[in-house]
Amino acid sequence: MNETPETPPSAPESTTSAHGAKGGMSDSKTSLYAKHVKIYPQWVRGMFRNIKWTVLGALLSLYYLIPWLRWDRGAGTPDQAVLVDMTGRRLYFFWIEIWPQEIYYLTGILIIGAIGLFMVTALAGRVWCGFTCPQTVWTDLFLFVEHLIEGDRNKRKKLDAGPLTLNKAVRKILKHSVWVLISALTGGAWIMYYVDAPTVTMDILTGQASTTVYGFFALFTGTTYLLAGWAREQLCVYMCPWPRFQGAMFDVDSLVVTYEGWRGEPRGKPKSKAPEGVDSKGDCIDCELCRHVCPTGIDIRDGLQLGCIGCGLCIDVCNQVMDRIGSPRQLIRYDSISNQASRETGKEVGFKFLRPRILIYAAILAVVIGIMAFTMGTRKTTEINIQRDRSPLFVTLSDGSVRNGYTFKILNMVREDRSFVLGTQGVEGAIINIVGKGAGNWKAAIDVTVKPDNVGTFRVYVRAPAFGLDGRSQELNFELLDTVSGKTTLHESIFYGPGNK
Repeated sequence: MNETPETPPSAPESTTSAHGAKGGMSDSKTSLYAKHVKIYPQWVRGMFRNIKWTVLGALLSLYYLIPWLRWDRGAGTPDQAVLVDMTGRRLYFFWIEIWPQEIYYLTGILIIGAIGLFMVTALAGRVWCGFTCPQTVWTDLFLFVEHLIEGDRNKRKKLDAGPLTLNKAVRKILKHSVWVLISALTGGAWIMYYVDAPTVTMDILTGQASTTVYGFFALFTGTTYLLAGWAREQLCVYMCPWPRFQGAMFDVDSLVVTYEGWRGEPRGKPKSKAPEGVDSKGDCIDCELCRHVCPTGIDIRDGLQLGCIGCGLCIDVCNQVMDRIGSPRQLIRYDSISNQASRETGKEVGFKFLRPRILIYAAILAVVIGIMAFTMGTRKTTEINIQRDRSPLFVTLSDGSVRNGYTFKILNMVREDRSFVLGTQGVEGAIINIVGKGAGNWKAAIDVTVKPDNVGTFRVYVRAPAFGLDGRSQELNFELLDTVSGKTTLHESIFYGPGNK
């Protein structure tokens, strides 16, 4: 059980001071950087390990299987349930279809995710980092493969420190081969969220995919292999910004992984005596297993640290040790700082769920979700865009009437043909003509049809007698009647006459 403690990853190398005994400079150089010490996490079983396995299995299943789910949207449309269609400029999520001008929905989702993460962190610490972060999930998977092929902690350390043998070469090649395979499956699955899954899979396997697809496939495969296989805890400790400002989310009532120093200290081996002047020795036997199982290599007994991702594996292994030596469990536990201090005095206050910051986060979350739900429930299925001709502003016809030109666009956001009647209001005697509806087909109102899930673009001319104009620009309203729902919508524009020269 006991091993010689290895140097923590943050510990600097042994160096000679650059200053002499009398303050002068010596010839020795001082290193400002610590050499990276590889972490060999020890495998452990327990409640938190089981939770991690359950979450890992659920998240990986969703990630790999979702692109293969089908959803019938009608002829001529993608049938993939979740798809970011860059070519068609649509985002599909089962029955929901997001258009480019509705990108604010994604903003809302990001806000909900951020506020939700803040609230969860204030409640239960870094549970995101320890259980659901992609870096954690894929690193756990890669470590499991490494454990199966190369053995547990001591065997992996011995294998790396030993000379290159056939056994070592075979194990290393097999491990990295499985890592590359997992990385390739990960990179391929990511592409499937942007291109139809069955189609792009066959294209990749048969060599018919585009250079862009192969480029992104190689990029995502390479980054997965690098980050989960090699970077591991270095991404969490040195690259990820989240640990740097998560402290602002904590308070004394947040649940974090803690060590009961008042109970565990002074630590010592099972058969050792209490230090001189101390009545009894603490429960901690200084076995170092809490550090050996830590995926980032920290010692939780030193207190809450940037490298602690809150995975709880140190709790699992410490509970096993306490069972062996006959001491109470939970020497390391999920607890709040305030409850920890109260327990030391014999008064356990429990966990405070309702706190000001939690209520604020919950209120913001409720408001954003409410706004999102309202806008989604009342979103329009038709949008209009009118662009008036600027050159020329108007044309005077041979009969003295004045004509203005407009580009009229109707966005049909449903999967069926839509019929409308287009007319005008506000200009006396105005009649309209739509290019393609007949050159002499001037009417007060004209029928138009827009195809399903499409933008109907119409070139519209409005003509009005000169006597009906007041010599200045006039407000012109386009009246669009939906023949099915009977709903009429007015869209404002301007009509120019000769008086504006």
